[in-house]
Amino acid sequence: MTDRIGIGIIGCGTISKTYFELAPKFAGLDIRACADLSREAAEIKADDYGIRALTVHDLLLADDIDLIVNLTVPDAHYLVSHEILVHDKHVYSEKPLALTIKDGKALGDLAKKKRLKVGCAPDTFLGGAQQIARKALDDGLIGDVIGGTCHVLSHGKESWHPNPDFFYKSGSGPLVDLGPYYIAALVNLIGPVKRVGALSSSAFNMRTIETGPRSGERIRVETPTTVHSLLEFENEASVTLSVSWDVWAHRHPPIEIYGTKGSLFLPDPNRFGGEVEWAGPDGQIRRLDQTGHPFAVANVQQNRTEYANYRSAGLADMVQSILHGGDFRCSLDRALHAVDVMASILKSGETGAFVDIEHSAKRPDPLSAAAANQLLQ
Repeated sequence: MTDRIGIGIIGCGTISKTYFELAPKFAGLDIRACADLSREAAEIKADDYGIRALTVHDLLLADDIDLIVNLTVPDAHYLVSHEILVHDKHVYSEKPLALTIKDGKALGDLAKKKRLKVGCAPDTFLGGAQQIARKALDDGLIGDVIGGTCHVLSHGKESWHPNPDFFYKSGSGPLVDLGPYYIAALVNLIGPVKRVGALSSSAFNMRTIETGPRSGERIRVETPTTVHSLLEFENEASVTLSVSWDVWAHRHPPIEIYGTKGSLFLPDPNRFGGEVEWAGPDGQIRRLDQTGHPFAVANVQQNRTEYANYRSAGLADMVQSILHGGDFRCSLDRALHAVDVMASILKSGETGAFVDIEHSAKRPDPLSAAAANQLLQ
């Protein structure tokens, strides 16, 4: 059996650069072709990275492509992933897997029928910071987890994104855009969610685009832009998750986890690195040592700041599963669980009642330093 998988990419927008540049650092990943509704966009990426530019149709039919990465806009994720499976290819999708649990389950049913695998971002919970925190919890550093808080608050996308329309349409919003990072992190740390309750609102009915050729254009808000939710986990821990695009500034940390013997403080789960701290009964805050975990090492520089970015780690883990068997961490079940949690939070925000989660998922296996090294070239 070959030790590499032929990979194609559909969607050559902003996020594609990350995959084109980081995927070659991982074992088993061989990006061979790309496609986009804009032929010009595909050709630019093909020229930049020495691969073939194809139409979407031709990429779906390409004999040397075994897996396709779906980097289209979120409301196209289901349809594109469905077509990839119809054409007998594995699929790895950017988050979210789908906008409804019905569509997500349909992908799962088709994949099972075709004996294909479906994976889905985010994979940031495989980062050094999140995995060091996971080990601390597994080792009992703060005792049994009883609760926590999560905050992801800003004033939205329109200040920097030239086409922010989708983010404010029905079915989108800050929960769908940023919630997957926090839900994936929490499931990795604590386990699956059992039920949720929420309150939701929108502070502004219209938003003004502030950058690009459409600067000054007004767009309508069709989805909640502030959601405060309470997540009850199957182990009976309860965690608050507050997401908003109505907040100008705040001083909340991204994630805090509380246990019977102490507290754990985690960085932004949209990043692979960052400081992890903890405190015991004495209240003294200490930093956890991340030395030795390869996905904690800064490997990217932006605006003179170095940080850890190992996107494609989840894809590499999936490819190893295709090549050698076994489970992989960014699985369809966990992506479905995240979709169910987000849809249920939005439903609770509308009704004011708690909503039970129908689709559970196992807590993913931890990714040790040794296992992470095996994913790298």
